[in-house]
Amino acid sequence: MSATAGQAQDERGLAERLGLKAGQVVQEVGWDEDSDEALRQSIEELTGNEMVDEDYEDVVDVVLLWWRDDDGDLFDALSDAMTALADGGQIWLLTPKAGREGHVEPSDIGEDATTAGLSQTSSVSAARDWSGTRLVAPKARR
Repeated sequence: MSATAGQAQDERGLAERLGLKAGQVVQEVGWDEDSDEALRQSIEELTGNEMVDEDYEDVVDVVLLWWRDDDGDLFDALSDAMTALADGGQIWLLTPKAGREGHVEPSDIGEDATTAGLSQTSSVSAARDWSGTRLVAPKARR
């Protein structure tokens, strides 16, 4: 396998780590110059769709929320992100890894997610400088 082929597989693996699938609509919120381009490209390659932005007016399968400690109120951002989600959708909260500028404490994520009515299901190393936390709305009790 060539270095280029290996690199392409690694990049595709970034989106696969998030459990994304072909055909999904991903809304990206909070993009800035520090966002990981390899992860963004990986998501678009795997899903076959360009990511949509905050102004998208239909439901989405996944919200990709780039979040830094000084971005404001995480609870508000999570609440806003939930309004666009289709039933069974998920939010991937991407925060800078520990030791990097803008790092968000896991306890803050857990507290704000719970207050917003979300459950944390997994955490991954989403990219070189970013951790990913998967958040979902609990299934309705029957």
